[in-house]
Amino acid sequence: MSPSHAHPPAKPGKPGIGKATAHAGHGIDRAAHLARAETLCADAGETFTPLRRRVLELLLDAGGPAKAYDLLDGLKSEAGAAAKPPTIYRALEFLTRLGLAHRVESLNAFVACEVGACARATIFLICDTCNGAEEFDAGHALVDVAEAAARDGFTIERTMIEAHGRCAKCSAAA
Repeated sequence: MSPSHAHPPAKPGKPGIGKATAHAGHGIDRAAHLARAETLCADAGETFTPLRRRVLELLLDAGGPAKAYDLLDGLKSEAGAAAKPPTIYRALEFLTRLGLAHRVESLNAFVACEVGACARATIFLICDTCNGAEEFDAGHALVDVAEAAARDGFTIERTMIEAHGRCAKCSAAA
C-alpha cells in the first residue's frame, strides 16, 4: 500500500452515492473492500451487521469526509424514519474501533479507509477550501514521539495528526 491515499472533498449535503473513494490514487474494488471488512469482523469475533455494512457503504460512497448526520440522512431515506442519531454513532464507533474508518476530529466527520490500514499512525492534510482530505502513514514521522513516550512509560494506542491548509488544486485556482 502507498504511504498516502486521498479522500476527495465531501459534497455538500448527502453523501454521493455510486462513487468509490480513491485510495492510493486509484479506485477501490467496493465488493472486495466489503468482503475484507466482513472477514476482519469475523476474525475479531465481531458481527458485521447489515446496518454496520450499510454505514461503511455510505462512507465508501461519500467520496470524502462525511458527517454523521449526512450518513443518517442516507439511512433514513432507505429505512424510513427509523434511523436515529445513536444508531449511526454506534455504527461509526464500531467501524472506527475495528480500523475500518477514521474520525477526522477537526471536521467532526468520518472517512472509510483500507481494511487493516488504520492500525498505524495517521496524518490528514485537510484543505480548508474544498474540504478534501489526504491521508498519510505517519509512522516514520512519529518515531521521536513514540520513543519519548516509551521513555516515560506511556503506551501510545493511536496517533492522528490533522494539518489544515490548501491543497495543490485549490492553491492553483486561487
